[in-house]
Amino acid sequence: MSEAETTAPARAPSQPRVSELKVSGHLMNLEPGLFCIVQSPARNGDAASGLPGVRVSLPPGAVSNPDAVTIRAFRDDGWLGPSGDAALVRVSGGPTQILVTVYQAPGATDGAPNLQVLRLIEPGAQPAAAVPTPAVPAPVAPAAPVAPRRAPEVMDLLAHIQGRGDTGGRLDEWLGTIGSKAWIEGFAIAPTRDVAPDDIEYQAVLGRGWLSPWVDGGQFCGSRGMGLPVLGLRIRLRGKAAETYECFYSASFIDGTEVGPVAGGEACEADSLAAVEAFKLTLRRKGEAADDATSAAKPRAARGKTR
Repeated sequence: MSEAETTAPARAPSQPRVSELKVSGHLMNLEPGLFCIVQSPARNGDAASGLPGVRVSLPPGAVSNPDAVTIRAFRDDGWLGPSGDAALVRVSGGPTQILVTVYQAPGATDGAPNLQVLRLIEPGAQPAAAVPTPAVPAPVAPAAPVAPRRAPEVMDLLAHIQGRGDTGGRLDEWLGTIGSKAWIEGFAIAPTRDVAPDDIEYQAVLGRGWLSPWVDGGQFCGSRGMGLPVLGLRIRLRGKAAETYECFYSASFIDGTEVGPVAGGEACEADSLAAVEAFKLTLRRKGEAADDATSAAKPRAARGKTR
């Protein structure tokens, strides 16, 4: 065969640059209030592609009302993923519309994801108790000389507290102030000893029978600046930590109720569904003798007591 007759090697067919997804959009009418939109775990969800996925956003055009609507997803990227996620929507003023867009794989045949809408707070309502009136600040004295700045202390817990912002805490210590009636809006847990953050996960109670999706250790669970209180919490260990350690946690609520300590995996919430004002988390190696603070496996009397 001559050089001119030599055939070039066959090339593999190139992959298409664009993949068509199944996309559907829905306009949802909402009255004033605070809502939680939850995507239930998808039966055939694909963690690699993130499909089916849902976005909750403002619609385009004149129907959009950005001054009256605030949308916050539990994930930083704003998606509601196939493993089950949620978004909070606050509507002020008059009725408005939001856009719910569903993205599915090209060959999806099992229908759209199951979305549920829960109304958490009626317009103008205060959850469980009125917002405490802030105290008038005292006159500020002349500043003293500033000592050399030390490295910030590493904390095991963080909570966003109404009127105070982000506050850090330690294991075995209360985070938040008992009796303050300032509720916790969200929290994160990242132990610095005994258990790695990857071996702990937690949920926030949002309403009766409603929990946020599970959140990995070190990630924020709840909301900031939306006035939505955490009504309880649920914490559990996983991986190797669950084989050697157990966790217990207690909570104080703004109506005076105290619950716990409860064992890992149980929901720590008040029968009244009052907001959490403080909580404490304890980790203990399995087999160690329980002290008064962690003798929690036994049932709680009336599921909590009122101070």
